[in-house]
Amino acid sequence: MRLFVRIVILLVAIVAMGCGGRMPEEIGVNDGMFAPCPDKPNCVSSFAADADHHVDAIAIIGMPSAAWKGLQSLLGAESNVEVVASENGYLHAVYTSNLMRYRDDLEFFLREGENEIAIRSASRVGHSDMGVNRERVESIRSRLAEEGLVKAAVSD
Repeated sequence: MRLFVRIVILLVAIVAMGCGGRMPEEIGVNDGMFAPCPDKPNCVSSFAADADHHVDAIAIIGMPSAAWKGLQSLLGAESNVEVVASENGYLHAVYTSNLMRYRDDLEFFLREGENEIAIRSASRVGHSDMGVNRERVESIRSRLAEEGLVKAAVSD
C-alpha cells in the first residue's frame, strides 16, 4: 500500500510540474498589436474584436511614464510573477498559479499616443480559465486606479 501511495504522489508531482506549458512563440508586439487570442475562452486582449476575448485597454491618467512605472512596481511586488521582458514600452510577465503551477502570459504595451496601456493575458494550457485572466486584468486596473495612475473600469 505504501508503494502505491508513493507512486500516486510521484505521478501527481510529475503532472503538476508539467502543467506550466511552453512559452508561446507569438509573444510580443507585431505591427502595433498583440497576437490574436486563440479560439478558446482562456485569453483576453485589448485588440480582440469579439466580446468574449475583448478587455478594455488601461486608460492612463496623467503622465504615461508614471503609469508605466506604477505597473512595473505592482508586478515586481507580486511573488508569483516573473517579468521576462521589459523594453521600449513592452512588458511580458509570467504568472504562475500557486497550487497546480499553471503559467499564464501577460503582456502590456504602452501606447503613449492613445494614453493607454494595451493588455493581453492568456493561459498556456487548457481550454477554459474560468475567467482568471479577465479577473487578473481587472485587478491590475483597479490597483493602478487606487494609486491614481489610471481610470477605474467602467461598470456596465
